[in-house]
Amino acid sequence: MKKRIVTTMVLLATFFLGFGFNSMFVRKGHEEPLPKRVTGIGGIFFKCRDPKKMREWYKTHLGLQTNTYGAVFEWKQATDSTRKGFTQWSPFAETTKYFDPGTRDFMINYRVADLEKLVAQLQLEGVTIADKIETVEYGKFVHIIDVEGNKVELWEPNDIEFDKLGKKIGAVTTK
Repeated sequence: MKKRIVTTMVLLATFFLGFGFNSMFVRKGHEEPLPKRVTGIGGIFFKCRDPKKMREWYKTHLGLQTNTYGAVFEWKQATDSTRKGFTQWSPFAETTKYFDPGTRDFMINYRVADLEKLVAQLQLEGVTIADKIETVEYGKFVHIIDVEGNKVELWEPNDIEFDKLGKKIGAVTTK
């Protein structure tokens, strides 16, 4: 009888310890999950002396399909291979102010799933948001500043509209 009581007590203690652990470290079902953060690279932007010459060099020597803005790489989305995705490659004039207040000669654009939720989460985490979310037909954009002062662009893409815009200006993608 004593052995049964001790066994029952051990089982109850284990149950309550497991329940307590679960309550402390596992997110509750009624809470909203954290937003998906970066889903891919949306673009690589860099400063150079002569953007036109740079675009031509990459077109001639590396086969990029360049246009006035640089080049667009087209790919298929991992979650749905029937949907296109895009990554922009753009040389900027070395005098551009677009990278300000960052001090580097490059800027990376990251694709994100839900920009508003991500910005709200980043604000809670103390990340510097450099400007307000801008919405255009091919997506939403905002800039943040990383721990070393680099300006980073976040893009919630609308790939369907981005594709339409590319066709409208006669851009050919690099595949």
